[in-house]
Amino acid sequence: MFNKGDTMKRYFIILCLLLGSLLPASAQLYVPGETLHYRMSYKAKLFPNTEVAKAVMQTTEATLDGAPVYKVHGYGETAKAFSWILPVNDAYTIWIDPTTLRTKRFNSNLHEGDYTFKSTFIYDWKNLNVHTRWQVRTRPEKFKTMKISDQGMDPLSLYFNLRTVKDEEIKEGYTKELEMVLEDTVRYLSFRFDGREVKKVRNLGKFNTLRFRCKIATTTETSFRDGTEFVVWISDDKNKIPLYIESPIKVGSVCAYLSSYEGLRYPLDSFIKK
Repeated sequence: MFNKGDTMKRYFIILCLLLGSLLPASAQLYVPGETLHYRMSYKAKLFPNTEVAKAVMQTTEATLDGAPVYKVHGYGETAKAFSWILPVNDAYTIWIDPTTLRTKRFNSNLHEGDYTFKSTFIYDWKNLNVHTRWQVRTRPEKFKTMKISDQGMDPLSLYFNLRTVKDEEIKEGYTKELEMVLEDTVRYLSFRFDGREVKKVRNLGKFNTLRFRCKIATTTETSFRDGTEFVVWISDDKNKIPLYIESPIKVGSVCAYLSSYEGLRYPLDSFIKK
């Protein structure tokens, strides 16, 4: 059913990118105690909409090198019924300075079938550098230092970038590009606001949402030609929670949707009815 290089192999990474690649903000919204649960499903012409994976995003207070930080942990895994096809066990963690709200460190630890990948980013914001190291399977670890702008972010930091955008900035046709740090390169993400829409979220109900169409650039610098395109719906309230994501693939489509939540800072005023 799944093409290993197409969907599940990197799907939780894609989820993180999508949830965070939308809007600029002057300050990130980190809420210790907030937990967001997502379900992922696959559907095709001759295949019913079937839940295949789940993901969790959780924010807590912690310490790093003796200093207080916000810690965000993201975790995704294949549903048990489909783990025999391609078992996925992906974890991501960032540590954020609570004063500057900039990420200090990013870790990833991915286990997807026989594929394993680990990476670490250490940010030097004073000099606008990021020191990265990564390892695929048992191959030698690789290292690289890259220049970044003050907008450079890892996938999980991007997730929180949309949370405090001002409502007056959200206008139809509004577009933006953001910068994302990967292990040995900087990739770019483009998004466009498509308008407001009432969206039904499976098992939760109907919500007023903000709809965005976004695209991840190809590996060739900032070229978006043939880049992967996604549609994302976020809650039209102060929380700006990603509620639903849909991504076409070679055969069918994959979507992720919010299944439950805890510890929100603001009321979920976008909710309409069951």
